[in-house]
Amino acid sequence: MLDRGINTAIVLGASTYALTKLLTVDHDYWHGWTIFEILRYMPEHNWSAYEEALKTNPVLAKMMISGVVYSLGDWIAQCYEGKPIFEFDRARMFRSGLVGFTLHGSLSHYYYHFCEALFPFKDWWVVPAKVAFDQTAWSAMWNSIYFVVLGFLRFESPSTTFSELKSTFWPMLTAGWKLWPFAHLVTYGLIPVEQRLLWVDCVELIWVTILSTYSNEKSEARNSEDASTANASNDNSR
Repeated sequence: MLDRGINTAIVLGASTYALTKLLTVDHDYWHGWTIFEILRYMPEHNWSAYEEALKTNPVLAKMMISGVVYSLGDWIAQCYEGKPIFEFDRARMFRSGLVGFTLHGSLSHYYYHFCEALFPFKDWWVVPAKVAFDQTAWSAMWNSIYFVVLGFLRFESPSTTFSELKSTFWPMLTAGWKLWPFAHLVTYGLIPVEQRLLWVDCVELIWVTILSTYSNEKSEARNSEDASTANASNDNSR
């Protein structure tokens, strides 16, 4: 009950804060505004605020977005695995969000600029080439980083972490091919480079659900097995 109460407070607090920030983006100019006017200008002015953040501190803005998305993605993954909505593993969600914040947002910022420099052409084949490069070199690197860093954050031994990465590397990579090639036709074909991570993070809500499940299932299965063994030992000792 205590864990459920803490989780409920976290979800409600974060949701209230996010909604308040979105609704009050124009609070300095509200004098005389109607509710209709506030709601009417809210999407446009939030977008303007986001674009301004990209100009003043693009890396931090992208880190914040990725941190939120990777936290939400892990929460969705836990719900999909069968946990009640307010009985999620806070430490697991925090680890995923931390990796998203510290690594995904910043690395993706530099990766998309690197990709533009690597393929500076305007020919028809550039978009498919970027998608192919993304879904081989970049995906392989990022999936591995995510998996390994989560293993370290769970205080698992390097041998265990790399052994499990070896067994899940190919399934994780090929799972992405069912989703990302189609999404990245939009990413590289339509979205300006500075806006790409926002679009990608929207799709990431689906992908992090898959990635988090791959990255945590063996660890959680091992913990459950250890707990069962400990309970059996206690029963035998009685």
